[in-house]
Amino acid sequence: MHNPWVIENTHLVLRLFLSVVLGGLVGFERERKNHAAGLRTHTLVCLGSCLLMILSMYGFADFVGEPNVRLDPARLAAQVITGVGFLGAGTILFTGKSITGLTTAASIWVVMAVGLTVGAGFYLPAVLSAAMVLLILWGLNIVEKRYVNNRKECTFILTASSDTSYVESFQSVLTQHGVKLIKVRFLDIEATPMGSDLQAQRIMISVVLPHRELLIVIADELNRINGIRSVTAE
Repeated sequence: MHNPWVIENTHLVLRLFLSVVLGGLVGFERERKNHAAGLRTHTLVCLGSCLLMILSMYGFADFVGEPNVRLDPARLAAQVITGVGFLGAGTILFTGKSITGLTTAASIWVVMAVGLTVGAGFYLPAVLSAAMVLLILWGLNIVEKRYVNNRKECTFILTASSDTSYVESFQSVLTQHGVKLIKVRFLDIEATPMGSDLQAQRIMISVVLPHRELLIVIADELNRINGIRSVTAE
C-alpha cells in the first residue's frame, strides 16, 4: 500500500525542476518588460513555494506514529501564502498620480500558488495555470493597450505672454486631433527674467488623448502658437 507520507527521489526532483521551469517562464515575461520582479524573483518564489509544500507534506514523516502528534500537510503552505503577500507588496509603487506594480505583485502571488501546486503533486493544474498566467500577461496586455488603456489623461503646462488670449487657439489644436478638453486653469503671473515690462503667465490644460502617441504632437503644436514660450507635459 502506498504511503502518503513518503515521496520518491525521482518525484522530488521532478517537482522541484518543474517549479523552476514554470516560475521561470512567468518571470521571463516580466523581465522582458523591465518590471521590478523578473526572472530570478519569480523562479525563486516558485521554487521556494514548491520546496515548502514538499516539506510540509513529507518532511515530518518520521513523526507520524508518535503519540500526541497531528500532522497538517497544509500548515506551511498557509504561511507561504501570507509571507509572499509581503514580497508582492514591495513591488507596488505609488507615484502620486498612479499606482504601478499591481500586475507584477499578482504574478508573484500566482507563481507562489503554482509552486505549491507542483509541490503537492498536481502537475496538470500547475502547468495549465502557468500557461494561463502567460496568456493573461501577454495576451490581455495587448487587448488593454488597444481597447482599454489607449486613452490617456494628461496635463500640459504652458508659459505664455500675459497680454494674449489663447483659449480659442488651444481649442482649435485640440479639436483638430480629436482631443477632449477637460479643464483650463490660468495660474500665477510672473515677471520675465529679462526684467522688461512683459509678464508671463502659466496655463494648465487638462485633456484626454485618444491615442498616447498624440502627446508629443499636441505639445509641439501648442508650442507653435504665437506667444507661447514653453510647453511641458505630465
